[in-house]
Amino acid sequence: GQFLGGLGFVMVEKGTSLLKMMEISVAEAEKRTGKNAVNMQETYTVYLIETRPVDAASEGTNPVPDSLWRRYSEFELLRNYLLVTYPFSVVPPLPEKRAEFVWHKLSADNMDPDFVERRRVGLENFLLRVASHPDLSSDKIFYSFLTEENGWKETVFETGFQAKADSRLKALNATFRVKNPDKRFAEMKHYGDELQSVISQLLRVRARAADRLYGVYKVHGNYGRVFSEWSAIEKEMGDGLQSAGHHMDAYAASVDDILEEEEHYADQLKEYLFYADALRAVCRKHELTQYELEMAAQDLTSKKQQREELATGTIRTFSLKGMTSKLFGQETPEQREAKLKMLETQIEEGEELVKERNAECEEFVKSAWVDIERFKEQKDHDLREALISYAIMQISMCKKGIQVWNNAKECFSKM
Repeated sequence: GQFLGGLGFVMVEKGTSLLKMMEISVAEAEKRTGKNAVNMQETYTVYLIETRPVDAASEGTNPVPDSLWRRYSEFELLRNYLLVTYPFSVVPPLPEKRAEFVWHKLSADNMDPDFVERRRVGLENFLLRVASHPDLSSDKIFYSFLTEENGWKETVFETGFQAKADSRLKALNATFRVKNPDKRFAEMKHYGDELQSVISQLLRVRARAADRLYGVYKVHGNYGRVFSEWSAIEKEMGDGLQSAGHHMDAYAASVDDILEEEEHYADQLKEYLFYADALRAVCRKHELTQYELEMAAQDLTSKKQQREELATGTIRTFSLKGMTSKLFGQETPEQREAKLKMLETQIEEGEELVKERNAECEEFVKSAWVDIERFKEQKDHDLREALISYAIMQISMCKKGIQVWNNAKECFSKM
């Protein structure tokens, strides 16, 4: 694609990701109040997107980044456009709109500062995923999402993607009638379902564990209170009890940061929970191209059968039309000639269409398979990293716990 904008005139070759040429970040989130479509006051969050050319940073000319504000709904619009325009791509998901799988102390309110901050990180991650994707990153609409504050929405709607999406939706109901489903895509769908159920279980267990952990830490807060009250009435043991109490208090207070960090790993898992939907969407769109091919082939077969019936004058399938022509005499030869001619033309067109649909189907399978393989590699790498970091974090947390009790033990043994 050719881009005009903050980067000057840049040729982005297919396969070169935009990320190699442009730094992208979602720098901050801000609450705003305004009137919505039905003229009611509403509070919403906007996110500041900053971009700058990569080479500027290396040349040391660090320019002020280009920046613009976007609402979450605009991110949604961008993603919907990408889903329709790149049916064979596993389109990166957006972070959740409302918090799910939360442990009870965590706010599910989408205006909660911690939630907004995690969503900011998630939106930045989404942009980076799209900007490093071999196909999506060279899309003009994506580029203008990052660089043109005004008029962007109009540009998206001008692509007509919405009408395409609606007609596809109607057709999606037809996918259950595909006669010969492609085994690979059936397996892919199953893989997506499995991925989703395994990650959901993992997130549920993690939320329960966080609840219990929170309880354990807060119990130490009770110890701390008991020790410091006790220290007030003891002469010789007072100091020891008081410092043991301090250790317990500090330990109890540290749980908030720990669980906030855990939430960050939970979000990495959630991204793949939502990726499972994106995978399934590719499978559904494949079923659709296959359905269109099957319908075209079926239509062609029935036209050929009609031609044969007309040519030989025998009607293989019992039909009302057949009955009436038997009763009221045959058509004139001229009528038959005209009908045959029309059928010939329709058959030719039908054969072309079947060819086209076949090519479309093959092209889809080829492109989708490349992207699915790329996605699987990315998933294996990301989830391995997230789970290892999570385990390392748990280990260091346990070590700190042991340290606290060792310190307390020392306080006691000095008494």
